[in-house]
Amino acid sequence: MRVLIVAPHADDETLGMGGTIARLVDEGHDVTVAILTGHGEDEPHPLWPRSLWEEVRSEARKAIGVLGVERLLFEEIPAARVADQPVWKLNDVTSRVVGECEPEALYVPFPFDLHKDHRELFHSFSVTWRPSSVVGRAIREVHCYEVQSETHWNIPGVEPGFLPNHWVDISGTLDRKLEAAACYESQMRPFPDARSAEALVALARWRGAQVGVEAAEAFVTVRLLR
Repeated sequence: MRVLIVAPHADDETLGMGGTIARLVDEGHDVTVAILTGHGEDEPHPLWPRSLWEEVRSEARKAIGVLGVERLLFEEIPAARVADQPVWKLNDVTSRVVGECEPEALYVPFPFDLHKDHRELFHSFSVTWRPSSVVGRAIREVHCYEVQSETHWNIPGVEPGFLPNHWVDISGTLDRKLEAAACYESQMRPFPDARSAEALVALARWRGAQVGVEAAEAFVTVRLLR
């Protein structure tokens, strides 16, 4: 199966579903990770120097290699400015990525993550999976993953929380997820930060306990066509 994992920012893919990515690779699926945001192409970023992306993208290549993925794509939608992009321009990027990968399974961020980049990219990719196109009809699975430091900081009762309906057993790949996360030296933090190895393990153990396995990653499934 052709699988596309959409990461708004480098490290989202590993934090959110690194164990699942490793398992998909082990099972022989054709896996692509697409990191959608970056410095931007035309003008200086208002917050971060271009050198930051060079560092983080180097870390991403190492992390993706640990997970076993051979195909990694980078786009240049300006980070923290996704909502500033014209809708047509954003949809052009996301539809091009999907058209290039022709996925049968698509993993995207949860639409109610705190980070607006995550929200905007979810909605843009939702255009690509509409069954009104050949590419959209070919996408038989759509799943939303959770990311510590983004998914669980919304306002309870005001917006929907992350209530999973799909779990993946990562008991055999949790160690590789942690090894991949360690590659993001510029992004990981010491415990009790949500972006810590201890927090990753705690969430994996909790998600696993929900379904009776040692470790798991959880998803909200949008589409599952069998």
